[in-house]
Amino acid sequence: MTHVFLVAAEDSGDAIGADVIDVLRARSPDIEISGIGGERMRARGAHSDVDMSGLAVLGLIEGLKAYGRVKQAVEDVAAIIAAADPDSVVLIDSWGFMWRVARALKLRGVRAKRIKLIGPQVWATRPGRARVLAQWVDHLLCIHPFEQPFYVRWGLPTTVIGNPALHRLPKGDGQAFRVRHGLDLAAPIIGLLPGSRKSEMRRVAPTLMEATRIVRDRDPLRQVVCMVSPSVVEEVRALAASQAFPITLVMDDAEKADAYAAMTVAIACSGTVTTELAAQGAAVVTGYKLGWITWALLRFFMFKSKYSALVNVAANAEVIPEFIQTRFNAHKIADAAERRFSDPAVLESQRAAQRDAIRIMSGAGRSAADISAETILKLS
Repeated sequence: MTHVFLVAAEDSGDAIGADVIDVLRARSPDIEISGIGGERMRARGAHSDVDMSGLAVLGLIEGLKAYGRVKQAVEDVAAIIAAADPDSVVLIDSWGFMWRVARALKLRGVRAKRIKLIGPQVWATRPGRARVLAQWVDHLLCIHPFEQPFYVRWGLPTTVIGNPALHRLPKGDGQAFRVRHGLDLAAPIIGLLPGSRKSEMRRVAPTLMEATRIVRDRDPLRQVVCMVSPSVVEEVRALAASQAFPITLVMDDAEKADAYAAMTVAIACSGTVTTELAAQGAAVVTGYKLGWITWALLRFFMFKSKYSALVNVAANAEVIPEFIQTRFNAHKIADAAERRFSDPAVLESQRAAQRDAIRIMSGAGRSAADISAETILKLS
């Protein structure tokens, strides 16, 4: 019986891991699944005593502060995997943590195949990471075909899986969502996606909330719907409670597709969620802010892509308005959202451009989870 061990250190990786577990079990009903992850993976029987909270760090200073915590977690995870003795280990996203786990497993002599699910964005920043990854993992499941040449030169086998966000959600029913939550069937809906990391709650969420307030105050008939990540529930609840306008908080992942489909314009923290929103038809406005030292290093020495949102990368144009770092301002974000609420032509033009980009990103049509599971089983 094949034994697969999956590891996810943050919310987006937990969602990807859950999808892959579902397909692995569908393809191989007698498979043994173990893992370390979040609520979604635990609900599928992949759980352990390792505390992965606090590992979703982004930025130089944050990384240095968390170094001791990360180092200990790497050793804890490696020890658990070594004791489980699986046929393969799937290390999901979270570049800085996962390559260290892969190294620890290799140095311990663990026999399991080390499979990295989603690599670092070497096409956008620090292509040298490809060499590091090739040293410690046996196979990479990557999103884009244009990533492969970065790894071929170092002898790392790769499989292109496409974007996991595109097939994760079924087509949502926005009207059904409105009915369930008592929202006016014709009222415009402002979507709020404030982030999933603790650091984003401090640095990003308050500005996105302020932009949402500005847009809502311009037309009180507009409804606000906020999709809440399991990793930051208490922080989002507190932020929402401090506002003078009503916010519909959505905690249940089963409602995600319907909630996104109901949104007219979504004000979102930059990340995987922007692709999910675009696929459901919401016009997206996105923003992000890093620590200034981290930003300076990325901006001047590392970051090569013109865009942060993958929809924009695929379109090679700023389809989704981006307000990053120096442009990360509540009034600018609100003005961009307002143009989409106030001008139906602008709204539909963005939605059409998003659909075109999603078609480019969808590739052959098979889900990323399906291709991933097939490859994992072949390698295990």
